[in-house]
Amino acid sequence: MVQQVTSFLLPFVLLLCLWQLQEGVQACNCLARHPQQVFCQNDVVIRAKVVGRKDDPRHGLIQYNIKQTKMFKGPKKDFNAIYTASNAAACGVKLTKGTTYLLMAKRDSDGLLRITLCDFFQQWKALSDGQTSLLRHYEMSCDCTIKLCPSLPCGISSPTECLWTDFLPIKLASGEQTKNFACVKKGYGHCAWFRGAGSPTYSK
Repeated sequence: MVQQVTSFLLPFVLLLCLWQLQEGVQACNCLARHPQQVFCQNDVVIRAKVVGRKDDPRHGLIQYNIKQTKMFKGPKKDFNAIYTASNAAACGVKLTKGTTYLLMAKRDSDGLLRITLCDFFQQWKALSDGQTSLLRHYEMSCDCTIKLCPSLPCGISSPTECLWTDFLPIKLASGEQTKNFACVKKGYGHCAWFRGAGSPTYSK
């Protein structure tokens, strides 16, 4: 769920994670990132079902056993576990056994998958057709830059930038760029917003 934040505060404070915010998570602070940015900055993006959970109190971690069903980004291997901090204050993620998720995570020095509240995790069934269709566009357009527009006036400084206006408290700030758009490469080195297949019509 996207946290509602005033545009006046955005330039000065860290935002709580945009994805799957839980009540009471006041110590975990994350910069606002479009899901395309999370995709491009993380090592692994997979669809996987949570099949078990194991606590590791010695290291303060939770190990979620997963069954990977699709790889969108990462090495040609199946991951069978993903790790997170054991509490939300340390940006730990809570996943539900028996649920299939889209997970965007990083690999640590041992090659293990790690995920935090600042990464992207969403139940697969909750994603729209537009969101799932955008995953391949994310991967092809990591050279594009998504620039947050916290308040007006704002504008792009490069043809490879797309202006992210979802947090503006006006009509165009509907959250649709986050949910249904990717910043993709067009002709002549330009980038522009592209609407995912099946997404509702959006007017900028």
